[in-house]
Amino acid sequence: MQHAILVSEQEWHQLLADVQALKAATPAPPPPAPDRILKVREAAAYLCLTPEGLRKARRQGRVAGVRINEKEWGFRQSELVRYLRRYRRLPQDAEAPSPSLAPAA
Repeated sequence: MQHAILVSEQEWHQLLADVQALKAATPAPPPPAPDRILKVREAAAYLCLTPEGLRKARRQGRVAGVRINEKEWGFRQSELVRYLRRYRRLPQDAEAPSPSLAPAA
């Protein structure tokens, strides 16, 4: 069962004005930072995998890739962090390793 509240037209317009004032006073949240796209070798080093192992994981659907051009694939850093948490059991509150600190492939 739904309930209805009857308000006068003047009170309704006042409520609408209050809501619009609140919307105008609340700043919009900043857009999320752009996600870095790593090439296959960089992403493989980030995950401590071989490039072929990463390609195999992409083909099996365990990690989502981004097509850079006809031959090359890239991987979003957020997707690699998700992969680490899912398949390597990285704790939810732990930070993933920095790509600059990952060993070279």
